[in-house]
Amino acid sequence: MWEADLQKFAREHLLREISVLDSPAGPFMALDGRMTLQFASNNYLGLANHPEVKHAAQKAIEEFGVGAGASRLISGTSSPHHDLELALAHFTNSEAALTFSSGYATNLGVIPQLTKPGGLILADRLCHASLIDACRLSRATLRVFRHNDLEHVQALLTKRPTNQPTLLVTEGVFSMDGDLAPLKELARLAEEFEALLLVDDAHGTGVMGPTGRGSLEQWGIESDNVFHMGTLSKALGTSGGFIAGTKDFITYLINTSRSFIYSTAPPPAIAAAAQAAIHLIQQEPERRTRLWNNREKMNQGLTAMGYQLTKTQSPILPIIVKDTELAMKMSQLLREKGMYIPAIRPPTVPKGTSRLRITVTAEHSLEQIETALVAIKQIGQFLKII
Repeated sequence: MWEADLQKFAREHLLREISVLDSPAGPFMALDGRMTLQFASNNYLGLANHPEVKHAAQKAIEEFGVGAGASRLISGTSSPHHDLELALAHFTNSEAALTFSSGYATNLGVIPQLTKPGGLILADRLCHASLIDACRLSRATLRVFRHNDLEHVQALLTKRPTNQPTLLVTEGVFSMDGDLAPLKELARLAEEFEALLLVDDAHGTGVMGPTGRGSLEQWGIESDNVFHMGTLSKALGTSGGFIAGTKDFITYLINTSRSFIYSTAPPPAIAAAAQAAIHLIQQEPERRTRLWNNREKMNQGLTAMGYQLTKTQSPILPIIVKDTELAMKMSQLLREKGMYIPAIRPPTVPKGTSRLRITVTAEHSLEQIETALVAIKQIGQFLKII
């Protein structure tokens, strides 16, 4: 019953396959029997394989075992989960925080509790799928505004019925374009129109801001009406998601959020590892310095070659190729040269915007970036993209 769809995906160069790796997250990956230099990971600060992070997980396994056993409201909360949430609250300058099994589960569990049926949600057109799914799950009226278009947001707010509860939804750093949301202005509009603002900061947590606290720190935003959602799976190098806010709001979520209430707690070892990662982010700011230096070198090199990039302001550097088949061809040729850079295609991105999504990390050396730039230039010239 699925054959026709799979054949259609293949014809349109949209069929996805899973690559099996035999190595940890890092600049190199063991792929197809060879070591391949990779620029696809969201492990921005190189913490996924850090000795202290691994040691924290190993120690927690010895003390608490592997699985949590049940949901936290059924069998209680292990001290690693409790301690992680205290650390996240401190890290985000919030009163409290709550962790979930994934960033996806966080959005599904939080957004329906920030609005109700009959309410209004305004979401950026390029929001992550988990945000859109959560908005639909809320049964509120969903309106999508043009990407980062403040005039469109204001127009939609002005047209809404009087006193209609409203939630604005955006990413802090957009995962496929690498650009930033105008959070200062969105927060101002939210305050002016008495709306709430949820910021999915999956790609900003640990990366953006003077101390890595994320996009809200980057823009100097502090408000009880602005909610900071983040993940533990990117710059923190572990797994899971979290929401930060007031104590009352977190208590409300504990009592109402379905993806929290009805999910087995994440392994205590993951919580312990994430807390160790938070400590490293605060104690080793040089990791962010290396990350941004690497980002600038890659960005300058790609721009000098004449590639069309998005308006990226982050370590996510997408090369716009437009044509899906051409993007796949470019990715495959780079892979044959020992370089892993994935082609991103619809429906992940809009039609006609297929791209190679390059991400740099603090672990990449300048020599590795130079090697990548040489290969990207050669393939781009061969395919007549530049």
